[in-house]
Amino acid sequence: MKIYSKKDPINIDLKLSSEPFTLLVDKSVDWTSFDVVNKLKRVFSIKKIGHAGTLDPFATGLLIVCFNKATKTISSYQDRFKVYDATIKLGEETDSCDLTGNVVKRSDYIPSSDQLSIIEEKFKGEIEQIPPIFSALKKNGKRMYDLARKGVVVEPDPRLVTIHDYSNIFYEYPSLSFTVKVSKGTYIRSLGRDIAKSINSCGHLSFLRRTAIGEFLVDDAYTISEIMEIMDIS
Repeated sequence: MKIYSKKDPINIDLKLSSEPFTLLVDKSVDWTSFDVVNKLKRVFSIKKIGHAGTLDPFATGLLIVCFNKATKTISSYQDRFKVYDATIKLGEETDSCDLTGNVVKRSDYIPSSDQLSIIEEKFKGEIEQIPPIFSALKKNGKRMYDLARKGVVVEPDPRLVTIHDYSNIFYEYPSLSFTVKVSKGTYIRSLGRDIAKSINSCGHLSFLRRTAIGEFLVDDAYTISEIMEIMDIS
């Protein structure tokens, strides 16, 4: 089954194609994953399309999109590890755990660089994580973000996830940036919230970019504008 990327370029002949294929997409900020799928349906004139892992609107990066019968392979991509570049803004926690939410807590405490050792001590390997209340997970059969938006008090169930590795840790208050490799189901927004709390502060994600899903890299992915140009869509 064909996987199209900048290493194996797409072409205009894919329009109206019944061929099962997969495409690496670099999602832009403010687009939902659903927006990307809807746009590609129109660009390729193909109805059966799905993506292999949601990215929040504020996040950017790799989205794997499957077309036609390739949608049957979506779960195989979802099961792969993910790599993210993330930045926590310390001093303010939001209800969504990212920069789009309402501030619910503030802290004037400025953590020292020495405190950062707790990141790999406490948040590496298999850990128990509580997802954000604004998430697509279901509680009593309903999406938690729908309940949260209606003001319903939601208590997400904790879940086990695996944090494989950290790199590129950089701290200059109020920003704490890092690259992290994680298992399926890990919420980086929750990780940011919990790391901030562990160093006696509070915080939310101000930046998030998915750079890899398994062996697939965002550097090889097309932006929507690049796809439209190749497919001759004005």
